[in-house]
Amino acid sequence: MKYLLLLLVVLTFTVQAQEALVLPQRTQSRIVDELLEDRLRTLLPTLMRREGIDMWVVISREYNEDPVIKTLLPEVWMAARRTTMLIAFDRGAGQELEFLAVARYDVGKMFKRAWDPDANPDQWAQLGKIVAERNPKKIGVNKAPSWGHADGLTANDYENFLRVLPAALKSHVVSAEKLAVAWLETRTEKEMAIYPQICRLAHEIIAEGFSDKVIQPGVTTTEDVVWWYRERIKERKLDTWFQPSVSVQRNEPDALTAKRPLPLVILPGDLLHVDFGITYLRLNTDTQQHAYILRPGETSAPAFLTDAFHKGNRLQDILTSQFKEGKTGNQILADTRKQAIAEGLTPSVYTHPIGNHGHAAGTTIGQWDMQGGVPFTGDYPMHYQTAYSIELNVSVPVAEWKKDIRIMLEEDGYFDENGFRYIDGRQTDIILIPKPIANAR
Repeated sequence: MKYLLLLLVVLTFTVQAQEALVLPQRTQSRIVDELLEDRLRTLLPTLMRREGIDMWVVISREYNEDPVIKTLLPEVWMAARRTTMLIAFDRGAGQELEFLAVARYDVGKMFKRAWDPDANPDQWAQLGKIVAERNPKKIGVNKAPSWGHADGLTANDYENFLRVLPAALKSHVVSAEKLAVAWLETRTEKEMAIYPQICRLAHEIIAEGFSDKVIQPGVTTTEDVVWWYRERIKERKLDTWFQPSVSVQRNEPDALTAKRPLPLVILPGDLLHVDFGITYLRLNTDTQQHAYILRPGETSAPAFLTDAFHKGNRLQDILTSQFKEGKTGNQILADTRKQAIAEGLTPSVYTHPIGNHGHAAGTTIGQWDMQGGVPFTGDYPMHYQTAYSIELNVSVPVAEWKKDIRIMLEEDGYFDENGFRYIDGRQTDIILIPKPIANAR
């Protein structure tokens, strides 16, 4: 019995050692706060000066959070409290930004308390006083016509803010849309040191779910796999920002597949697809991959499926080769489609930024229903130090199945002065279920 218990412990440790590390909650909290401090000290000054805003005022009320506010709060806050007012003020070249919280207490390490309710019970009046004393040239607030991420200031709070400003400063209030987008889209060196581990966690869980550990052909349904993913995410002490999905393409008319009882039972010969994302250390992933259920006697996916899959990889290569600083998403989309169509592909590109949000702020490169260009967000130019979910599909005619199939891929990547790279690689071969055993025939 003692030997058996020892063996179980060893096996458990071995399995755990093969998994990417998920840090304890306390350590995660410390790292999130360290990343935030680094961003505020080293990144925000550059962005504020680039966008010409010398004061950024972020106001958010509990249960009605501005999408930006969580990226400015210490980890243990998790959300706004009552009415949370944060100020970043640029005191000029050679000086650090001033970070103030119009609150009863400091907001984390960086935003220092700047309100004494006993001396001045009116929080809004105190906000107006602080702004007036600093007399900024441009006061950025989160009102935005194009990005919801940067449009978190409510009409009521906007009116209250203008009410407490001196008349001479009201005209100094401008949209902080570009600043908020830049803050959300830009990844720091320290963030990129940990992002590969986050993407590795997503890849590991996808591979685990797309295996005979989870899938028994003829028994397991697509919904079984979906909920296995949800449970596994929780078991690994992670979060997801959307419900995973698992779908099937198979050698039968799509109309027949659509008429089959749901949830759909997974069968040998099926081409599976998963759309999956996790949230960890306030950063998100978004991944789509394919797997094939081997038929009896098969040791690999059919060549026609492998060829179709590699067309998806080729479309990825065409898209990422078009990345260039200052180029808009719509220009990248048009150039990608032109080259892909010239090569005989049937492309659909709908790539989006990734980071503090899953569908994040930044350069949008197509949407599934906007292959001619995306207004506003598609006109935004690409910047360095930004991350993207390379999301797309290619439609491929398959004579063996007498229909077109779609290779739908999505992998997270990073763009900087050195070009584009995948954060934790990409899928280049279809996952096989069950995985063939070496030396077995």
